Parts: sequence; structure tokens; C-alpha cells
Amino acid sequence: MRNRTKLITLLIIAILLIVVFLFTDLGSNLDYVLPKRTMKIIAIILTGSAIAFSTVVFQTITNNRILTPSIIGLDSLYLLIQTFIIFVFGSTHMTLMNQHVNFVISVGLMIVFALLLYHFLFKKEDQNIYFLLLIGLIFGTFFNSLSDFMQVLIDPNEFLVVQDRMFASFNNVNTELLLIAFVGIVLATLYFLKFTKYLDVLSLGKEHAINLGVDYDRVVKQLFVVIAILISIATVLVGPITFLGLLVANVAYQFLKTYRHSVLILGAILISIIALVSGQLIVERVFTFSTTISVIINFVGGVYFIYLLLKESRV
Repeated sequence: MRNRTKLITLLIIAILLIVVFLFTDLGSNLDYVLPKRTMKIIAIILTGSAIAFSTVVFQTITNNRILTPSIIGLDSLYLLIQTFIIFVFGSTHMTLMNQHVNFVISVGLMIVFALLLYHFLFKKEDQNIYFLLLIGLIFGTFFNSLSDFMQVLIDPNEFLVVQDRMFASFNNVNTELLLIAFVGIVLATLYFLKFTKYLDVLSLGKEHAINLGVDYDRVVKQLFVVIAILISIATVLVGPITFLGLLVANVAYQFLKTYRHSVLILGAILISIIALVSGQLIVERVFTFSTTISVIINFVGGVYFIYLLLKESRV
């Protein structure tokens, strides 16, 4: 009952913030402003849900609360894809101009990379999940280096296009992509449901999960597919927000204090929506669009990450 009350409280806060965001200073252009803000809220809910959901599952698989899915290099790969397209074809190429094509290509390549990374590294049964993370980190650094190299060489005007994609922003979300993103997230979630029962056991560790009858390698591989799909869709939809998942997942752990993932995932999603709506309000009302929400989230998340490292070092 206590956690149910906490979830209801989070839901009420999220709804109140959404109402404030939608109806503050509407002015006389109601027909233009309200639909635009509604699309932002939908994008926030989709992105926040996907990132929070995937991070909690990822931390359960790795049994580590200071890791996020971005560590396997998906954010860096997204930026490399966008930079490569501009470097080779220019900013006016159809792949960039047509958002649907860009969305499908980017999400597809990110998912394929994640699956290939997992497949080739886990051919041997004795491979550890941390080996996957180490290789992913190396690939992420490699992708960043390639992106930086191409960014130095491209035309300064085209670099501005790349720069827009370096930081997450809900100000220019393509509303036509929301339906595709929604369908993708719903399908991934429906596929995930049959694995929900394993999460509480997986949080005990690989050995305990195997002893309790879980087909560990198969379940982890399927969950990894879901994580790759969710984080890819969220990244391509609005851009990379590196520390959001880390922030909301750990706040959910501390606030809810439960091992039940059905509660943790829902709580993390609500906290993520609260964080993004609050951040967007700060961007629009305090900084008057002079910064992006990813800068605020990454600053707060970075500070929180350092706090978690210091906290772990004392244990």
C-alpha cells in the first residue's frame, strides 16, 4: 500500500506538471500553441518511458546501478550516423531531409549494431556481461573519434546541422515520427511482458537465477533486444540524453525501496516524465530557449553520477 501511495503521488505530480506546461501563457494563439505543446508532451512521455524502462532492465541484467544502456555506444553511433550522412552526402540529402527515412535507418543501424555486438561476444558461454560493456565502451569512444574527425572537415554551415543533433531537444520534434515511435515502443513492450516474471530473479545475480531455473542466456539476450529497440527509438526521436536513465532509475530505487520490478519500472517512468517536463519548463520559462533540456539533465545527472561513485566507494 505504501508503494501504491508513492506511485499515485508521482502520477499526480506528473499530471500537474503536464497541465502547467500545457496551459501556462497560452495567449491568443490557442489553436497553434496548444497542439504544439501537446506534441511535445507526447514526445516527452514516449522518450522518458523508453529511457527509464530500458535503464531499469539494463541495470538488472548487469546487476549494477551506475550503468546505463548508452555505455554500449548507441548514443555515439547515432551521432556518427548523422555526421557520416552530412559528411558524404551533405545536409540537403534525402536521408536527412526525409525524417522517416532518417528515423528508420538510424534506429535500424543502432539495433543491428547492438545485436551483432551481443551475438559475436556471446558465442562462448563463459563470456561475462561486463566484457560486453567494455567492448561497447571502446566502440563508443571509436565512434566519437570518427565523428569528431568528420566534423572538423565538413563545411561550418553543415556542422551546425550536426550540432543540432548532438543535444536532445523537444522544441523541434517531428510530429510525423511520433506515431512510428509509439508503435515501436508498444511492440517492444508487448514483447517484453513475457519476460517480466524473470526480472526479480535476475536481480539476484546470474548464479542464483540459473539455480532457480531461469534460462539465463536466452532471457538476457531477449531483454537486450528490447533495450536496444527502446533506447534507439528514444535517441533518434529527440537526441541523446546520456544521464537521464541513470538519474531516474536510481531515484526510483531510493524512493520506492522495493525489489519488485513492476513497481520500479512504473515509478522510474513517472519520475522520468516529471524530470523531463520540469526540465522543459525550465528551458522555456527560465532560460527562454537559450539552452537545451539535455544540458540540464546531463548536468544534474552527472553530479548525481559522481555522488553515486563516491557512495559506492565508501561501501
